[in-house]
Amino acid sequence: MSKTPTKKKDSQLIIRINDEDRARFIALCEELDTSAAREIRRFIRTFVADHDASVK
Repeated sequence: MSKTPTKKKDSQLIIRINDEDRARFIALCEELDTSAAREIRRFIRTFVADHDASVK
């Protein structure tokens, strides 16, 4: 099975959230066998696709 090619991840986005929200998010990601970074990237892609007028 071949992997799907992915774009190089060459940038960072730093956000500040409270410790309780972060801990719960990390715990949920672990329960769902995913990573926080993966879920945030998925959120960003979905958000941009839903709100970018040039995509539609």
